[in-house]
Amino acid sequence: MGKEKAIHYVCSHCGHVETKWLGRCPECGSWNTFEEEAIKPQVDTTKVAVMSSGVAPVVLGEVQVDPGYRFFTGISELDRVLGGGVMKGSATLIGGEPGIGKSTLMLQMAALCGQHASVLYISGEESPGQVKLRAERLHLDMAHISIFCDTRLEVLQPILEKAKPQIVIIDSLQTLLSSEIPSPAGSVNQIRACSTALVGLSKQLGISLFLVGHITKEGVLAGPKVIEHLVDTVLSFEETGSGIRMLRALKNRFGSVDELGIFLMGERGLEAVEEPSSFFISQRAGKVAPPGIAYTAVTEGSRTFVVEIQALTVSAKSGYSRVYSDRIDTARVMRVSAILEKHAGLALGQTDIYVNVGGGIKLGEVSIELPLALALWSAYRGVSLPTKLVSFGELSLAGEIRPVGFAPKRVKAAMEMGFEQMLVPKGTKLGKVTNCQIAATMQEAIQKLS
Repeated sequence: MGKEKAIHYVCSHCGHVETKWLGRCPECGSWNTFEEEAIKPQVDTTKVAVMSSGVAPVVLGEVQVDPGYRFFTGISELDRVLGGGVMKGSATLIGGEPGIGKSTLMLQMAALCGQHASVLYISGEESPGQVKLRAERLHLDMAHISIFCDTRLEVLQPILEKAKPQIVIIDSLQTLLSSEIPSPAGSVNQIRACSTALVGLSKQLGISLFLVGHITKEGVLAGPKVIEHLVDTVLSFEETGSGIRMLRALKNRFGSVDELGIFLMGERGLEAVEEPSSFFISQRAGKVAPPGIAYTAVTEGSRTFVVEIQALTVSAKSGYSRVYSDRIDTARVMRVSAILEKHAGLALGQTDIYVNVGGGIKLGEVSIELPLALALWSAYRGVSLPTKLVSFGELSLAGEIRPVGFAPKRVKAAMEMGFEQMLVPKGTKLGKVTNCQIAATMQEAIQKLS
């Protein structure tokens, strides 16, 4: 009888290893994520790229930094999310749903960066002809982009060591393959080993590495979590209901994770949206907004823009009230409605509540609680709020309205969009602002608008 193949089971979400298959991962709690994999043989560590600062430790203050350590991609929204541009020797992982534009964004970046840097585009999913046709459709300059369609680690390593391109794009992470790993491409072992080797090599050679990754049906980045810790930056590409593409940084060692890049897909690829407020505010012919509409100014990193919160309340159809909200956390909507029921006398416990955000953007900061409460109050009472009113503030369970950060920036953005009235918490420092109403509690805010 032949010798049985040694196998184990690996969680595709977190990389946890078990000797037998389990329905639920004891490490991350995910269900049905264990995959059978052959146990890899001992890998020769001499073949793995290792970062080194020299033969002996050095004083950190004496380390010489290249003044050109960061360069621009030519795409303003991408540079914003990356923290001001691409760091030399950095590793960036970008993930998103199929067809959202990850490859398009990388190809556009390659064409622009190719004018001042050497770029190697490694494709494991498309042939050179397919990539060229896409570049021609986008009217991109292809003269400075080198393409290579092979994702075997043993083939890529000598090419990178010899050519030493300044930017390498690998599309995609799940196509990487090493002959030393007895698992198919896309498996946890393959992704872990290949990514570790390529990231180490890129830092050793000063290459800016971009890895394109897929996401699972649950909406999380496919592959073990160890990859996210391995790279310097993790970007998430998502699409809103209005066709707007948003690029967020889930991790960034060289910049803020609060920045938001906004794109619109056009005939020539992804176009940066410099002024996003016009996409998130409905253009109504009438001067008076219908009941249930409230405006607020939100801050994402260095930018502030005005968004529209929409609320609708109807009698509960199933005997008990339910909340429908996918753009604002359902728990937050329920908490705000409970505050209104306790401190404003609204019987929201007998209604179904629907909440939406204009343009499909997801809101998570605490400053939206006051405008959300006003939108619910307006919808329940059937009374329209002032059309030119912008509000922001955090609600306590006692019905108090608390100040939030970046108030001057919020007011400035609202005034630039033509909003003339402000409703802000007591204690907010605004400077010289006219037509501004102050409210300390939820009851006081409603009285000022009644």
